[in-house]
Amino acid sequence: MSGGGSGGSGSSSSAPGRFADYFVICGLDTDTGLEPDELSGENFEQTPLRRTFKSKVLARYPENVEWNPFDQDAVGMLCMPKGLSFKTQADAREPQFHSFIITREDGSRTFGFSLTFYEEVTSKQICSAMQTLYHMHNAEYDILHTPPTKDKDSCSTIEGCNGTSVSKLQRFNSYDISRDTLYVSKCICLITPMSFMKACRKVLEQLHRAVTSPQPPPLPLESFIYNILYEVPLPPAGRSLKFSGVYGPIICQRPSTNELPLFDFPIKEVIELLGVENMIQLFTCGLLEFQILLYSQHYQRLMTVAETITALMFPFQWQHVYVPILPASLLHFLDAPVPYLMGLHSNGLDDRSKLELPQEANLCFVDIDNHYVELPEDLPQFPNKLEFIQEVSEVLMAFGISPEGNLHCSESASKMKSLRTCDIVSDKRNGNIAGSPINSYELLKENETIARLQALVKRTGVSLEKLEVREEIGAKKDLKMQCDEEEFKIYQLNIHVREVFASRFTQMFADYEVFVIQPSQDKESWFTNREQMQNFDKASFLSDQPEPYLPFLSRFLETQMFASFIDNKIMCHDDDDKDPVLRVFDSRVDKIRLLNVRTPTLRTSMYQKCTTIDEAEKAIELRLAKIDHTAVHPHLLDMKIGQGKYEPGFFPKLQSDVLSMGPASNKWTKRNAPAQWRRKDRQKQHTEHLRLDNDQREKYIQEARNLGSTIRQPKLSNLSPSVIAQTNWKFVEGLLKECRNKTKRMLVEKMGREAVELGHGEVNITGVEENTLIASLCDLLERIWSHGLQVKQGKSALWSHLLHYQENRQRKLTSGSFSTSGILLDSERRKSDASPAMSPLRVSLIQDMRHIQNISEIKTDVGKARAWVRLSMEKKLLSRHLKHLLSDYELTKKLYKRYAFLRCDDEKEQFLYHLLSFNAVDYFCFTNVFTTILIPYHILIVPSKKLGGSMFTANPWICISGELGETGVLQIPRNTLEMTFECQNLGKLTTVQIGHDNSGLYAKWLVEYVMVRNEVTGHTYKFPCGRWLGKGMDDGSLERILVGELLTSHTEVDERQCRTPPLQQSPSMIRRFVTISPNNKPKLNTGQIQESIGEAVNGIVKHFHKPEKERGSLTLLLCGEGGLVSALEQVFQHGFKSPRLFKNVFIWDFLEKAQGYYDALDQNELVPEENWQTRARSFCRFVTAINNTPRNIGKDGKFQMLVCLGARDHLLHHWIALLADCSITAQMYEDTALIKDHTLVNSLIRVLQTLQEFNITLEASLVKGIDI
Repeated sequence: MSGGGSGGSGSSSSAPGRFADYFVICGLDTDTGLEPDELSGENFEQTPLRRTFKSKVLARYPENVEWNPFDQDAVGMLCMPKGLSFKTQADAREPQFHSFIITREDGSRTFGFSLTFYEEVTSKQICSAMQTLYHMHNAEYDILHTPPTKDKDSCSTIEGCNGTSVSKLQRFNSYDISRDTLYVSKCICLITPMSFMKACRKVLEQLHRAVTSPQPPPLPLESFIYNILYEVPLPPAGRSLKFSGVYGPIICQRPSTNELPLFDFPIKEVIELLGVENMIQLFTCGLLEFQILLYSQHYQRLMTVAETITALMFPFQWQHVYVPILPASLLHFLDAPVPYLMGLHSNGLDDRSKLELPQEANLCFVDIDNHYVELPEDLPQFPNKLEFIQEVSEVLMAFGISPEGNLHCSESASKMKSLRTCDIVSDKRNGNIAGSPINSYELLKENETIARLQALVKRTGVSLEKLEVREEIGAKKDLKMQCDEEEFKIYQLNIHVREVFASRFTQMFADYEVFVIQPSQDKESWFTNREQMQNFDKASFLSDQPEPYLPFLSRFLETQMFASFIDNKIMCHDDDDKDPVLRVFDSRVDKIRLLNVRTPTLRTSMYQKCTTIDEAEKAIELRLAKIDHTAVHPHLLDMKIGQGKYEPGFFPKLQSDVLSMGPASNKWTKRNAPAQWRRKDRQKQHTEHLRLDNDQREKYIQEARNLGSTIRQPKLSNLSPSVIAQTNWKFVEGLLKECRNKTKRMLVEKMGREAVELGHGEVNITGVEENTLIASLCDLLERIWSHGLQVKQGKSALWSHLLHYQENRQRKLTSGSFSTSGILLDSERRKSDASPAMSPLRVSLIQDMRHIQNISEIKTDVGKARAWVRLSMEKKLLSRHLKHLLSDYELTKKLYKRYAFLRCDDEKEQFLYHLLSFNAVDYFCFTNVFTTILIPYHILIVPSKKLGGSMFTANPWICISGELGETGVLQIPRNTLEMTFECQNLGKLTTVQIGHDNSGLYAKWLVEYVMVRNEVTGHTYKFPCGRWLGKGMDDGSLERILVGELLTSHTEVDERQCRTPPLQQSPSMIRRFVTISPNNKPKLNTGQIQESIGEAVNGIVKHFHKPEKERGSLTLLLCGEGGLVSALEQVFQHGFKSPRLFKNVFIWDFLEKAQGYYDALDQNELVPEENWQTRARSFCRFVTAINNTPRNIGKDGKFQMLVCLGARDHLLHHWIALLADCSITAQMYEDTALIKDHTLVNSLIRVLQTLQEFNITLEASLVKGIDI
C-alpha cells in the first residue's frame, strides 16, 4: 500500500494544509555525555574520532501535531543515521544535506529534510572525555602493537591508508586537548507532509548561512522558523507558491491532478551516477520486485536513486519494504525474505567484497558511487529496451548530458582510473562507463551504446544524424521565469524523462481495462475473498502481446504492484473516488485509444515515441512564470527581551514558547488563501494518495495489518530482541502465506483449462507463463532458504544447503554408518509398471543433484538450484526431496538460526504439504527448458510370450522420435531386449519405429510393446504394438511405427487406460493373430463409426485452436487410438466382403485395385470431368509413391501413410468422394456398406472438409522415405 514516491500527504484529513509539520534539531546532548552507539556496529579498534556516538533529538517545534504524531526514534535515526561524529580543525567539515522518508504502518508517508553541519564543542567535560578515550586507546594500542617507526608524510589522508595500517593513522587521527579544537555534528531538519526537496534544502541552507555568516540575520531565526511552520501553506494542486527564506525568495510548485504526481529529486543526478542502461536495468528489477540494495557513502544519493526509480514506475507503486536509508542499527533487515528496496551507507573504505549479504540469488546490488549494477540472474529484458534507451538518450543529449553517465561526479573516480580500461571493456556488466563526460555529440557518436543504437535505428529507418542536439533549452523561452535557469532546467529534464517512461506503460497497457475481471459480488464480499479472486485475465492479455514482450510481461503481471493497481481499478468505479494516479493514467490511455482507432498498433511491437512532453513542460513553465500565491513574510514575534541572541558559528537554542503554538485562529488561511482553497479542496489534497473513502480505507488498512501478509515497513525504533523475534515471526507467516498462494495459483493455471479431469497432463499452460510461475517459485524457495542463515556461502542458499547435505552423505557412506532411508526404491511407487518391467529408478535426492552437476551448461549456483527444482517438479518429488533435506536436523541446526523459517516445525510441515499438491499435475519444466543436454534413455522391448520369439534370427533396429528430435536408427544386438543409450534431449517422446532386416531362417517377430524411459526425469513411455514383423505374416510388414503415451506412475498395465491404440496399426483390436477369423469381429454400426470420425476430427480442430505452446501431440490425434486413421479404417471395413475364411483381405488391397482401375481409365481417356480427373490422378500418384517406398511398412502401415498425407495436403474428402463412386467399390463391398450410402458419405465428406483450414505438419517418422 505504500506507493513508491507517491508524494502523498499526511494521513488525517483534518490536517491544515501547512508546508511543514515540524522543525527539529538533533545532536550531542551534553547532559548525558558521550554514549558509544554499539548498534551502528563500529568496532573499538577505530580511533575515538572515528567511532560513532549516540545522537539525541535536542528540540522539536511544535511538540506535537495530531495529524502527524512525532516519531522520535525514527526521526533521530534518520536525521543522523550513523550517530554523532567528531572532527578536529584538521578535517574537512562541509555541511551535508540529505532527505529521508518515514513510512507509517498504514503506508502513508512523511518526508524529512536534514542539514548536518559541525559545531565547536564548548563543553569541557566532553573534550576531556574525548582526551581520556584517546589515552585509553593509545595505551591499549601500544600493548597490542610494538610501535613501528612513524613516518607522518607517508599517510596524508585516511582514505589513502589501508585499514590495517592503523598504527600510522593513530597519531594522525589524534586529539590533544591543549592543541586541537573539537567539533561535533549537529543537524537541523524539517518534517513535511509533501516532498518539496529543493525548497526545503534552500530553507535549511539559508538558516545555516545565517548562523555562520559574520553579520546577524535580518530577523531572529525564530521568525523564519515560525513562518515556515505556521504561515506558509502547502501549494494546492496545479499551483505555485513563493515564500521567504532568510536571504531570498523560495519557490515551489505542485502538479495539478491531471499531471504526473509530485516528484522533486533531480533525475539528472541518477543518470550521471549510473548511466541510462544501468538505470533501466535497475528500473526493470524494481518492476519485477526483486530485492534491491543501493550502496553509497552519500545518504542523499541513496534517497535520490530510490525515489527516482519508484517515481518512474508510474502508474504502478512499489508495494514492499521501502527504506532508502537503512540506519546502522537495522542491518538485520537485510535478512528479510521479502522484496525490498533499501539503501545502505558505505563508509567509503570497505569495498563490496567485505559486505556480508544474507542472500543474493535475487538481489540487485547497486554500487552508486562506482557506477556499477550487479543484476540478479536471468533478468528479462524490458520490452523494446534498445529503442527505449535510444529515446531517453535523445532527451538527455538535448540537455547536453551523456547517456553513459558521468564517472567524474563520483568520489571514486580516482579508484576507477586505476582500473585498466581494458578490464572495463571486458567486464560485461559495466556496459556503461563513459570514456569521457564531455557533452559534445561528436564524442557521443563514438561511444558504444550510441553505436549500438545507431545500428538499431538504421533498421527502423530513423537517422541519428538528424538528431538536433537542442542548444540551451531555456534560452529560447519568451516567458520570464521566477526561478533560476539551472533550477528550471532540472524541472524540464525531470518531466521529459518521466513522460518518456510513463508513455511506455500507456503504450503497453493501453487496453488493460478490457482484461480486468470485475467482481460479480458487492465490495464487502469481494474484500473478504480478495485472496482467492482473480482480478485480471492474464492469459488472454498475454496472448495479445508481441512475443518479445512475454518474458517481462508474464513476470510483471504476477507482481504485487500490478495486483494492487488492478485492485484499485476495481475499487474505484466512478471517476470521483478514483485514485489520482489511476485517473491520470486512464485519461492518457483514453487518448492513445482515440489515436489508435484506425491503426490498431496496440498488438504490434512497433515502438511509439512519447508525445506528451511539450504539454507537460508547458504546465510547469506557466506555473513558474506566474506565481499563484505568495505567503506571509516573516515578521518579528512577541519575544522576551534578550532572547534570540546571536552567536556566530552556533545554532542558537530557540525560544520554545513562541514556536510551540501557531496563530490563535487560522485567520491567515482565510486572509491569504485564494478562494479555491476551501475545505473540500483541502480534504482532497490530504486523501490524495489514498484509494477509498475513509471508512473503507480504515477497513482496508486494518485488513492489511491483520493479514500480516508481509511486513510493509520495518518499525524504526531501537530494537529489542523481542521486537526482532516478532518481526521474524511475521516473515515466517508471510512466507507460508505466499507459498500457499503460489502453489494454488500454479495449480489453478495448470488445471483450469477446459476443466481437465485430474491426472491428465495433456493440458498445459503456455511455456512463458509456466516458466514465470516456476521462476517465482524458485525465487520463493531461495528467500525461504536464506531466511535466518547463520553464515552465507555462495549466492544460492538452497544449493549451498544441498551441497552440505551431499557432503554429509558422502562422509557417512565412507564411514559406513549409512542407512538407506534416503534412497527408498521406487518399487513402492510403481508397483506394476509392466509385467516384464524395467527395474525401477531409485528415488534419490543425491542422484538428482548429480544429474544437475553433470550438466556443463549450468554455470552458477543459482542456476543449479533452479534446475534442481525444475527436475524435482517434473519428477513429482519436490516435496519429498525437501523433506529429506530437512530431515537432517543436525545440519539444519548448524546452518540456521533459531528463528529461521526452516526451523519452525509447524510452518515447515505446512509448507511441504503445499508443495505436495504439485504432484496432482504433470510438469515438463525440466525437459522443455534444458533442450540441448545429453540424456540417457533406457529401452525395453517385450515380445509375445505365446509365440516363441526366442527363435527369432533377424537383426532388429529401433528409432525413437520426440518433440525435439529423433535418435536415428539404433541397431539392437540380437537376443537383447533391454539397452540404454545416450542422446540429446528428445523432449516428450512421440513415436518409435521398430523393424528388422529379415535375415536368417526365422525372421518373424511378434512384439507386444516397447517401453522407453528417460533416466534423468524418470518419464516412462509405452508404445503398444501387438503385431507381427515379418514377410508373409499379418500384413507383411518388416517395420512399424508405434505411437506412444506417457505412463502415469499408477497405471496398471492390464487396465487399458492408455489412450494409445493397443494394436497400433491394426484395423481393430481383434486381428491380433492371423488365426482369428474375420467373422468374430465386433461389428460397429454406421452411427458409431460416424461418431468416431467426428471425435477424431474434433480432436484435431481443438488442437489447432489452442495457443501454439499448449498443443499436445498431433501424431497421437492422427495415428493414436481413436485417431483419424483408425476412424477411417472403420469406415472402409464396414461391409467389406471377405472372400475366404483364413485369408485376410486388407483395405490397402482395395485401394490398389481402385488405383489400377483409375490408371486404366486415364489411359483410355474415358474421364467424366476434369475436376474428377485431377482427383483420380492425385490419388493414383500417392498410392504409387507409397508402394514404391523402400521401407517395408506392410499394408496397414501404407494405409496409415496415405491417410496422413491426405490430411496434410487436404485431399481426404476428395478421395472419399472418388472411391464412393468407383466400380471396384461395388464389387468389394456389400450393399449395406457405409461407403455405398450416399447421404452418409456426403456427411463424412463435410466433416473431413473442416480440416481444410489447418496447416498439418507431419512428424518425420510418419512419412520417411516418401517425397511428395
